Amino acid sequence: MTALIRPMTGYGLLTRGRVTTAVLLTAFAVLPPVAEAFDLGYLTVVASRVMIYAIAALSLDLILGYGAMVSFGHAAFIGIGAYAVGMSAEHDLWEGALTFPIAMGAAGLFALATGAISLRTRGVYFIMITLAFGQMAYYTASSLSAYGGDDGLTIWGRSELLGVPVLEDDGSFYFFVLACLALCWWFASRVVASRFGRVLTGVRENRARMAAVGFDPYTHQLTAYVIAGMMAGLAGGLLANHAEFVSPAYMSWQRSGDLIIMVVLGGMGTLYGAVLGAVAYLALEDVLSGLTEHWRVIFGPLLILIVLFARGGIARAFRRESGGG
Repeated sequence: MTALIRPMTGYGLLTRGRVTTAVLLTAFAVLPPVAEAFDLGYLTVVASRVMIYAIAALSLDLILGYGAMVSFGHAAFIGIGAYAVGMSAEHDLWEGALTFPIAMGAAGLFALATGAISLRTRGVYFIMITLAFGQMAYYTASSLSAYGGDDGLTIWGRSELLGVPVLEDDGSFYFFVLACLALCWWFASRVVASRFGRVLTGVRENRARMAAVGFDPYTHQLTAYVIAGMMAGLAGGLLANHAEFVSPAYMSWQRSGDLIIMVVLGGMGTLYGAVLGAVAYLALEDVLSGLTEHWRVIFGPLLILIVLFARGGIARAFRRESGGG
């Protein structure tokens, strides 16, 4: 695995995409003190949710933007990660050093099992089978009466770190989520800039040609699918801690659609675009839902205009992406 993600020559050169990401992460870092200065402390809680979905969008962009795998079941990984943390808490296991890896591992195993089947298909068949697996996970969670069923599961607290309930404080939790986002972006950027990432992008462009020169498209796509599933599982574990609640709704196909919109809105194939898309989507949701409960009627045409006239999404305003990052 280490050989697969070894960076290619020139990775150390700072690209504009990395500069943009650094600016975004810096903006998130300075938000809490600025919000406190203007007596807008609630923005810290809102921004924590935004960063969690940014991690999920980042994971989807890895397979959608770079691997051309349109998954309508990606939210299942978020839900599995969330339920892993919720079930652990239900059985009095609060240690985050255990529960977060459990969340990632459970989501990764589900991605491995479902991806091994789904990636035998392509195109609309892949979309439909991922949708089917996602709905299977959704209805399975709904039937878990011991863990709340349709009503969801309340978590009476947040995970601990090395036995210390540091995440109970919203500020500490915020910076923990920020650290997770930064680490996920760093790892994803190394994957994309590596030999493995170049092969994955090559499979997206011409699967037959990559197979002809000796690369196995199936193995590379499955590996990327599992990595994305594990990252989304981490987002799910963080979301469970953020809301202190877990619901089957986390796994719905509508949530998967929201993630796809975030990636398209920000700019597919640009890691920082996924973060921008998550910020823009959730900000628009918050603003438009305050105007009307039918806010999607307004948001829909806006998205169509972006797709038609700004095919690179929001990221196009920063640069036209040509590689990883």
